[in-house]
Amino acid sequence: MSDRPPAEAVLRVLSYNVHRWGDDRTALARVVRACAPDVMLVQEAPTWFGTRRKRRAMAATFGLRYVAASARNAILVADGIDLTAIRGRRIWRPFVRRRLNFIATQLPGGAVGGVVVLGSTRVAVVVCHLGLHPRGRIHELAQVLTLCRSFHTPYLLTGDVNEEPDGPIWKTLAEEGLVDLGGGPTFSSTNPRKRIDAAQLTPQLTGRLRHIPATKQDLAAASDHLPLLVELAP
Repeated sequence: MSDRPPAEAVLRVLSYNVHRWGDDRTALARVVRACAPDVMLVQEAPTWFGTRRKRRAMAATFGLRYVAASARNAILVADGIDLTAIRGRRIWRPFVRRRLNFIATQLPGGAVGGVVVLGSTRVAVVVCHLGLHPRGRIHELAQVLTLCRSFHTPYLLTGDVNEEPDGPIWKTLAEEGLVDLGGGPTFSSTNPRKRIDAAQLTPQLTGRLRHIPATKQDLAAASDHLPLLVELAP
């Protein structure tokens, strides 16, 4: 028997960096299906040649539908879930990143969100993936929060923020008035030591993190990150 509450009472939102759908796809599908999300907020969705085809194919393995994306972020939904007022934002970041004596390239950043109806409440769900440059992340987050505010509704923001909770990103999120749902380390999936994935919501909403009902073996094989499963209520 499932412990899942009635569909109209809560929304199950899975936030997951799927590592470009490049690891064990069968294990990943088992993890996602075990979580049974209504909405899945994806970071590092597959890109390059045949991007939409790959994302639709990935969603199908999860039993979900691909409905929206910006850069490498995507939103998938279960049957019966309508996502409206969809909008995305391409986030500027320099193509070349310099740190110490190293030079590396960065793919474009982005964030995407949409509105679902939870009970009688309109709720925005937004996903982002912040970059690797510490100062650059602050500018990226400002753009993400602008997108969040543009929905004019309570919202849930999730994503890979590439920074641990003692950093300025988390301080900015707290200053915005968002509630951190907590959780343990999310990276790496084989040896979780860093908490660099976040789930934050406006105080008008009630949310909690749920246990991921998957084996350690599947979680380690599915991606380099661990997922966050949020149970959201109005």
